[in-house]
Amino acid sequence: MTHWLILPILLPGMLAAILVMVTRYHRVLQRTFSLAGSVLTLALAIGLFWRASDGTIDIYQLGNWQAPFGIVLVADRLSTLMVLITAILAPLVLLYAIGSGWDERGRHFHPLFQFQIMGIMGAFLTGDMFNLFVFFEILLIASYGLMIHGGGADRLRAGTQYVLFNLLGSTLFLFALGTLYAQTGTLNMADLAVRVAALDPADTAGIRVAAVLLLLVFAIKAALLPLHFWLPASYAEAPAPVAALFAIMTKVGAYCIIRVYTLVFPTDLSLTQGLFDTWMMPAALLTLMMGMIGVLGSNRVDRLVAFSVIGSMGLLLAAVSVFTPQGIAAALYYAVHSTFAAAALFLLVDVMRDRRGDVGVHLRDAAPIAGGALVAGMFFVAAIAMTGLPPLSGFIGKLLVMTAALDHPLEAWIWAAILIGSLIAVVGFGRAGSQVFWKSHQVATETTGPDSAAEGSNTPEQTPPVLPVVAIGGMLTMLVALTLFAGPVMRTMDATAAQLFNPAPYIEVVLTTEGKVIDSGDYGDDTGGDAATAEEGY
Repeated sequence: MTHWLILPILLPGMLAAILVMVTRYHRVLQRTFSLAGSVLTLALAIGLFWRASDGTIDIYQLGNWQAPFGIVLVADRLSTLMVLITAILAPLVLLYAIGSGWDERGRHFHPLFQFQIMGIMGAFLTGDMFNLFVFFEILLIASYGLMIHGGGADRLRAGTQYVLFNLLGSTLFLFALGTLYAQTGTLNMADLAVRVAALDPADTAGIRVAAVLLLLVFAIKAALLPLHFWLPASYAEAPAPVAALFAIMTKVGAYCIIRVYTLVFPTDLSLTQGLFDTWMMPAALLTLMMGMIGVLGSNRVDRLVAFSVIGSMGLLLAAVSVFTPQGIAAALYYAVHSTFAAAALFLLVDVMRDRRGDVGVHLRDAAPIAGGALVAGMFFVAAIAMTGLPPLSGFIGKLLVMTAALDHPLEAWIWAAILIGSLIAVVGFGRAGSQVFWKSHQVATETTGPDSAAEGSNTPEQTPPVLPVVAIGGMLTMLVALTLFAGPVMRTMDATAAQLFNPAPYIEVVLTTEGKVIDSGDYGDDTGGDAATAEEGY
């Protein structure tokens, strides 16, 4: 079963090469292979998630080289959860790209898309810091190409800004890795955890520098203030399917913070104490407020959605900064919710752009949107989810975060930022929705009369294409399912957080020389003694 672990990385990589070399000039074959590959990856992700759901930790040693000397992939509850989210998002985004014709506006959309998926999957599954850097570069190189897909001066300018900020992050990442290796002689995460914990507190200056540099790198990926400047223009100008896929990109940064600072640099170490309370929590709250103020001040719907992503990342990282099992569980629930809410909104923005004529995504009066009732309904649901209004998953997620912060020293500030930010977001999204959908119909009624306005907005040919509606509907369905099954989902998140805060089984599984079963109860786990299985790669 361990051999299946490499397939979510191997399959998109091989598929991308086939799409470039074999089906390069055959659009139908490209679409067929790309969509079929994404569905197969989803099936693999479901299987890996199911296997990890009982606490099993699987490893895959490439070339049968034992860690820490060889490349190792690790599948536990957290990594398989993130792989599953990505695998669900990918085919929905592809359906939209195919149905809207976005994949026809450049020659290499599908190969770049698959390379992007490969990089994201690798970042979630790797157990080695250097290979995390490698997968970062794979997904970033692919995202550079996807950013400028379809051309245009604005898109090229935003893509250049995106490249520069991420190159800065990559440079800092290399500095951090060099410092870590100089101090410990290893970059395997499990081995790092053992060696960092064994260091003399008087000889940890280099490790402190590496810990701060890594947090800066991951903060850039997660768009944490003041390192968020790349996101609004990049996401607003990116092609709609690309922006929707990028909804998972910021979660890669949050995932890395959770993984590295529960495994390698846990907060009970003296060298990392105060890092979250004194720096990251205030930055997260400022990010939340800055994002919501951006929502209120935006005069374009695409930038409004981009700023809402910044705000949602602020909330997610505030939950992470609490750094308790309850806070991490709340952060994971909110990460799933915000991924699908943001992706749906980016796709809806593209529908508005195509159907509002010259006005596009600007918040100005215009003629009614073709198929406006359906589009308005989907926008209403997505906006409720993103702003955190009841009854959808955004409300549950924010409630979970506030509950997790009850005993935090900055409890009052956290609650105030979340509640005030939610109010600002409601006003901002309400203003945008009324401008785009309500006032446009008022303009039509005043200009042509109620009968002609109604007649013009209900013609069959004005209904949005089927595949884009299916894609957006699938994302909204995920939000509804996340709400209806909030209890089982939260039990999964609680178990995931408990496994993260008990890293001993993970370390033992990765560094073992023989396959063995480890009872996590031996390490003081309170989750009921889940079993973690380590098997050799071959």
